[in-house]
Amino acid sequence: MAVTLVKKFRRLLDGAFFMPATDIPAKSRRIWPCALVGLLLPMAALAVDGQAPPRPDSQAIASAHPLATQAGMQILEAGGNAFDAAVAVTAALAVVEPYSSGIGGGGFWLLHRASDGKQVMLDGREQAPQAAHRDLYLDKQDNVVPGLSMDGALAAGIPGEPAALVRLAKDYGRLPLKQTLAPAIRLAQDGFPVDSHYRAMARFRVEALRKSPAAAGRFLENGEVPAEGVLIRQPGLAETLRALVDRGRAGFYTGKVAERLVEGVRKAGGIWTLDDLAQYRVIEREPVSFQYQGRRIVSAALPSSGGVGLATMLNILATYPLEQTEPAQRIHLVVEAMRRAYRDRAQYLGDPDFVEAPVPLLMDMRYADGLRASIHPQRATPSRLLPGVASLSKGTDTTHFSVLDREGNRVAATLSINYPFGAAFVVPGTGVLLNDEMDDFSAKPGVPNAYGLVGAEANAIAPGKRPLSSMTPTFVESEQGVAILGTPGGSRIITMLLLAILDMHGGHGPASWVALPRYHHQYLPDVIQFEPGALSPRIQQTLKEQGHLLKPLDSTWGNMQAVYFDYASGKVEAASDPRGGGLASVR
Repeated sequence: MAVTLVKKFRRLLDGAFFMPATDIPAKSRRIWPCALVGLLLPMAALAVDGQAPPRPDSQAIASAHPLATQAGMQILEAGGNAFDAAVAVTAALAVVEPYSSGIGGGGFWLLHRASDGKQVMLDGREQAPQAAHRDLYLDKQDNVVPGLSMDGALAAGIPGEPAALVRLAKDYGRLPLKQTLAPAIRLAQDGFPVDSHYRAMARFRVEALRKSPAAAGRFLENGEVPAEGVLIRQPGLAETLRALVDRGRAGFYTGKVAERLVEGVRKAGGIWTLDDLAQYRVIEREPVSFQYQGRRIVSAALPSSGGVGLATMLNILATYPLEQTEPAQRIHLVVEAMRRAYRDRAQYLGDPDFVEAPVPLLMDMRYADGLRASIHPQRATPSRLLPGVASLSKGTDTTHFSVLDREGNRVAATLSINYPFGAAFVVPGTGVLLNDEMDDFSAKPGVPNAYGLVGAEANAIAPGKRPLSSMTPTFVESEQGVAILGTPGGSRIITMLLLAILDMHGGHGPASWVALPRYHHQYLPDVIQFEPGALSPRIQQTLKEQGHLLKPLDSTWGNMQAVYFDYASGKVEAASDPRGGGLASVR
């Protein structure tokens, strides 16, 4: 029976993943799990009882903006597949959510191709310019200059999203860019209406936006936050998207657009060159894959820390009877798992093309056993007592969409320009709003970035390097079905995915995963952050008695988008986070 074969291969895969790192030749430690996953994951796509994997009875898209969901559905209904829809949704979000993503940014696209079971992550993460260096944002006294890695042209890495759009269309889609980019071009040309979330994000970044005449001219109205209903038109961005249609990758990374980008960036104090743009490449990476109590988690690989972080946390929690554990005690255990995973993130993880990160070790169940043994069942572990990064000074925005088509192809994509409105700088003559992803590097080991995350040498700035990310597009597979999910939220992304997977394991569906009250711990600062109403007064008191420091927040966070395909019934469900203004559509 096919299911027996699949289980045997999965056991083999698990055994390989948990092989001691010392048993692997040094030169192979970084690549051996990727090669093995690439060999065996297509086997795992075989269905139960020897049948071909079932096909969904519907197709679904969940995204953070109704206009982007509608753009993707338009492409599906025109005969495109999930990858074509992903191009349309990505580009539409780049237009209507300028505070979250854009073609001046990057992201990760986690793909599953139904025809052969191929699973791959397109790494369209931004890259440091060749002129970047370790001390780029430090003053003469080696102190981080506030705002230098967040506002303006110097904060921007080389964008990866345009190259990823072309790769998606060329290697995985079936429709031309002329068709899949048409909705975004129309939205950029004709405009989209300002809503309350746009106003909140623009208000947050209004001072930085005012410093860039091209940004203020597009995203503000007479230098002020526009009223609801005002149309935001971006004709320059429409022209740049048309250049992608006409010339593919070369339409952005060489030629007139590239020349305008470099000229505008350098005039504003940035360090881009034409070679930086010409040399940028999308990288196909094997996703991180591991098991949690009968479910296979397929998630983002480095330079995203998400997959490794999820593996560490879920491996720690795997032996606890969480479903039978009293709520405060359950939260205590989950927080302690978060604390240890984020410590490892800060200490070890970085761009895998530059850093020999000990990924097999961090995903080894025996390593998790050791971390679990360090957790006191009734007492919080102060982060200062954990070895590693210890320096701390006192101390968000991204987007996600999920797609499933009727063939069973699926995409989970998390995209970003980092801080709301990125670097708040639009390059004149291009309509391109730049990212400020350089802030995701460790400007100085031990000093937190905009999201309070600290890092070590593994994530230090280097020419051509990609900054460590928290973006975590994820598939959760079982014999019952598959979930496609992810969320924005900066440093809190990984813990939101953790809570959703635990909720899924508890028998709940997509509507519950996306609406679940959230709490978060990221090692430093050593506090439990939580949304309004997430922790009852009684639970808060118990956690305080255990030694936890609590930080209630006035606002919610995240904007999770989820799709679930139930194999037995063929039914497809989709849900959009009620915290945002997105749209989940099943047709």
